[in-house]
Formats: sequence, C-alpha cells, structure tokens
Amino acid sequence: MPLELKDITYKYSPNTSYEVTALSHINLTLSDGEFIGIIGHTGSGKSTLVQHLNGLLRATEGEIIYNGENIYDKKYSMRDLRTQVGMVFQYPEHQLFEATVYDDVAFGPKNQGLPEKDVGIRTYDALRAVGVPDDICDSSPFDLSGGQKRRVAIAGVLAMKPAVLILDEPTAGLDPKGREEILHLIKDMHERSGNTVILVSHSMEDVADYVDRIIVMDKGSVRYDDTPKNVFKHHRELEEMGLAVPQVTYFMNDMKENGFDVSTDPTTVEEACDEIMNYFRKMGRVS
Repeated sequence: MPLELKDITYKYSPNTSYEVTALSHINLTLSDGEFIGIIGHTGSGKSTLVQHLNGLLRATEGEIIYNGENIYDKKYSMRDLRTQVGMVFQYPEHQLFEATVYDDVAFGPKNQGLPEKDVGIRTYDALRAVGVPDDICDSSPFDLSGGQKRRVAIAGVLAMKPAVLILDEPTAGLDPKGREEILHLIKDMHERSGNTVILVSHSMEDVADYVDRIIVMDKGSVRYDDTPKNVFKHHRELEEMGLAVPQVTYFMNDMKENGFDVSTDPTTVEEACDEIMNYFRKMGRVS
C-alpha cells in the first residue's frame, strides 16, 4: 500500500517567537515499488520530510496514511510502522553499538519477536545482500572500514524486511569509489526485493543514474516532482535553488546551444553517448 501525505505542515517551536515552518502543505503519494530521490539543498526540508514517514516527527498539521490507516490515530502502533518503514540515517555507522557484526544486524529482528532460527536467517541474508562476508560476523563492527560499517548499518535495517526503505544521505563522507559501491548496492537491493526505496541526497549526480522519480524540495515545499529527465530540464531554476544538475545535462545543453541538433534529455553518460552517436550517424559522419 502507498504512503500518502495529505497537507503536511511542520513547524519547529510552534506558537513561540522562534517558530519556523520547515514543511508547508506537502501532498505526496509514494507508491509501492518506486525508487524515489528526494533532493534539496541544506535546509530545504528533505530530511525533515522523511522523518515524518516513519513517525519520528509528528506533523503540526495534516495526516499520513499508510496501508489505509492514519498513523496519527491514537490506536495506531508506531512500533509496527517502523518495522515496515525503515530508516537509515546519515552516517549510519554511528548507530552501531553491539559487540559483534552479527549481534548488531540481529538486533532488529530480535525486537520483532522472531524465533532465533528466523533471526539467524534474516541476519545472514541481510549481510549477504549488502556484500558482507560471513567470516567477519563475529568481528567488532568498530574494527571495520567506513564502507563496511555503512553496509552493516544498512543490513541492520534490511533484516527487519521493511516494505519502505529510506536512506538519508547514505553516501555522505565516503570517497568516490565508496559512494559508487553503496549506490550500486542500493539499486541492486531494490531490483531484487521490489520494495519502495527513498534516497535522500543533495547531489543530483548521486541520483541521476538510479532513481525513477525525483522530488525536489525548496524552502519546505515541493518544487518539482517528476522523472529525472523532466526535472533536469529545469536546470537553470535548479541552479537558482543551489542545486547542480548532472554534468551530462550541462554538456548536452551546451551542444544544443552551439548548433548541434541533439536532445537534451540524456541524464547518464551512456545515454549521452548514444544520442551523440545517433546525431553523427544522421550527419553521415559515422557508419
């Protein structure tokens, strides 16, 4: 079932002289199986938005519907919601706390009240899904590299088998190779599981190759909500918001402005190469 946000407004320190509106009248439907990127500059409201999705923050106004139920109803179980809508925070390795890798990943399933056998199956399945070998399961998570710690932290959420997985800046602080590995991992997990994935980032480059839909946040409101191709057509407006589109978009627009009859739709290097080769084939420059 989809997650529906209906007229969500959130204010910090409401009814005081320090009141700040962080979200203003947000209406969104996040459908099953989507891979969504939520983009925005620092302070745009993107992290505040996703913290509403599993009840970490409660809206000042509006309602959130999940599986046909309003999560703000008095009888609604936030604990059940958080097993279905899993959150991986920025720098998730800071959430590691158990003595071993296995115990850290098993913590969630144990708290779901699963039998020990099922806990073990989920734990090893989650670790393998993120590429963590069995032979480090008895190691301390604090002895791992930064990239491995992040994989273990993601596995800890995956082990609860959430229907919706939210990742808030999952590549923060990683080198380019580590960023690419984590993003490929997330894409592969989505393709295997078919669950809903919500990737929060300030980097268009990080999401261009992966997501099917981009929601652009600006000053607490949804500025754009569309496919990557359609969102990146607004590259001038995005720049004014402090966001840079992928370099491929700039390159294709420069070609267009310099007289080359090419589409500016490509958002990946592969798409751009195909478009340029097609152009030169039409011109008879290549066979």
